[in-house]
Amino acid sequence: MQDIRSKFKRQLEIVGLILSQNYSGLLRSADLAYIFEVEELTIMRDLQQLRSIGIDIHSTKKDGVCINKKLHEQKLLELIQQYSSLSQNSAFADKSTKLLVNRLGEKSLANFVILQMAAEKNRIAAIDYEKDNGMLDFGREICPVLVFQSDNYWRVLTCSEGKFKQFHLNKILEARQTERSFPNISDNVLEDVFRFSWKSWVGTDKIDIKLQFSTVWKERILPKQLMTNETFTESEEGNFIYETTVNSLDELASWIVSRGKGVKVIEPDELRTRVISLAKDSLGNYQND
Repeated sequence: MQDIRSKFKRQLEIVGLILSQNYSGLLRSADLAYIFEVEELTIMRDLQQLRSIGIDIHSTKKDGVCINKKLHEQKLLELIQQYSSLSQNSAFADKSTKLLVNRLGEKSLANFVILQMAAEKNRIAAIDYEKDNGMLDFGREICPVLVFQSDNYWRVLTCSEGKFKQFHLNKILEARQTERSFPNISDNVLEDVFRFSWKSWVGTDKIDIKLQFSTVWKERILPKQLMTNETFTESEEGNFIYETTVNSLDELASWIVSRGKGVKVIEPDELRTRVISLAKDSLGNYQND
């Protein structure tokens, strides 16, 4: 198994090297064989297997190893996800997975598999869930559509009668399969649910917001690209106006308060009211000091 992982990791690294601008001149199959300390015939087999998964990569005497067709966004997403998983050192497993395993032990894998299979087969699942107040909800039936990571937790997204809800896997004490099915949720609907998520909240609401950033905060935030649909424009006063669409004002309000000076709400008024309320509540913790 380790040999297969190493081979696939090498193949993805070949793609990355060919796409990289860090090398001057051509990279030939012999150069790749030297870099990866394998036979040139192994590199040629790697190129063949990469072509079998839709990457138009070839080796010629004139151009060396080259990718003739631009990789589409979906293919790039797949390759990065695969490469990151192959490169992951088990000693540095992501925090969300560590929290899940520490909390539930073997049940973490059991529940993960049951919920993932239910999502793939559109099967209703029954869960024993620990609520925020500590009470247990036994045998709650859910329609899992996606298992995903967000904000240091593994979560399962469910949908019932067009309404989406998410559950922390850490709080699912046991998950069980049923033989009953639920209607399929299209990928386009799921993509839309996540497109306007500021952090972990998912939903169908779409709220246009406008913030004012100082120059300092603009320089910190601009390189991060907080949302896929965002715009920055410079105001006459020298500040920067940030506009996007979100599905939750509560998460955004908390984020704004945590930034402190230099981030101001322009629109909507409801968001400004929530930010002021949160800021006052925070100051109230220190009134008796």
